Amino acid sequence: MKNYYEILEVNKKASREIIDKAYKVLVKKYHPDLYEPQKKQYATKKTKEINEAYHILSDEFLREQYDIELEKQEIEQLNKRYQIRQNNTNNSNQKEQTKSKESTKHPNTNNKKEIENKNNVGTLAGLVELCKEIYKSKPKREEFKRNTKKDILALVLAIIGVIIIGIILWFIPFTNSWMRELLFENALFNSIGKLFT
Repeated sequence: MKNYYEILEVNKKASREIIDKAYKVLVKKYHPDLYEPQKKQYATKKTKEINEAYHILSDEFLREQYDIELEKQEIEQLNKRYQIRQNNTNNSNQKEQTKSKESTKHPNTNNKKEIENKNNVGTLAGLVELCKEIYKSKPKREEFKRNTKKDILALVLAIIGVIIIGIILWFIPFTNSWMRELLFENALFNSIGKLFT
């Protein structure tokens, strides 16, 4: 089924006036007399499609019937896509199940650990296993340390940045009164200040 809205280059919710304007513009644009002999056939075909689309969309009853049919077609296409995805998912699940069955038939020590780790995900035992794995192998331990150092460095730099911005705002005359009000009259900052005095 042709999509007449796409042919007229309008939205599905377009009003009658917009459809009329789009029709007039496209009929002028694709008029066969404006094209060379080689492209005249294309322009004629395009003009017929435009006229057909306008005939359906300009009539309220025909447009309503067309919208119903178009919606049915779109739903069918979505259902087909959904079924294809479901089939693909089912196929991949079946492949994974056959692999897991084969690995459980002939488990080696690595597969046993993987199976145990999968069973422990989200538990305290799983967290303990993760920590053991990190600290057991030196490369993982080094990577964990590097990431921790980066996080701490980022936090320190963020705190220093906030302090520098505060100092800059303190010395700008325009924002000085606002900073004084924030620091000396704000209840939160006053209670923090009392903790250190």
